[in-house]
Amino acid sequence: PILASAHENGCIYLWSTQGELVKELLPISKYSSAPLTAVCTDFSTKRLLAGSKEGHIMLWNIASFLEDPQNTKNQIKEELCWRAHSTEVVDLVHEEEKNVVVTASIDGSVRLWNAMNGCYLGYFGQHRKFELSDISRLILPCDVTTFPSIIKEESKDMEKSEKFERPLIFDKDK
Repeated sequence: PILASAHENGCIYLWSTQGELVKELLPISKYSSAPLTAVCTDFSTKRLLAGSKEGHIMLWNIASFLEDPQNTKNQIKEELCWRAHSTEVVDLVHEEEKNVVVTASIDGSVRLWNAMNGCYLGYFGQHRKFELSDISRLILPCDVTTFPSIIKEESKDMEKSEKFERPLIFDKDK
């Protein structure tokens, strides 16, 4: 078993049950490192999600790392980063069966996102039903202006000194 903790410095620390630091993660995204305020995993513990004080959600694939944490070849890969709220994320839940992420913010909004690509699906309290299967519509909540960033490149280790920009480009013609 591994314990995960989110921190003010923007890092996630993975700990052994004996209290030893196993791995330190720093999100690789175009957004500056902000204090992390929420952390969760999916039911099968293959993905780790974190929410930040600035309203971002980051998603890592941790499956191969958890199979053998001592093997340095098993990497943790950041797959996705998106702006979910304009204010601090206070809670998030990954519902693996429906493949959705539910986020809550201090502004009182609770939103639903596709877990594979960060596509906005709606908010709790809206008048229409959630369309979980229709992720082709690229819409955003009114207070968010950036589309999700899919992290395609892999780095050997996510060191604190590394900073990468990987914006997702929206093409209206497609």
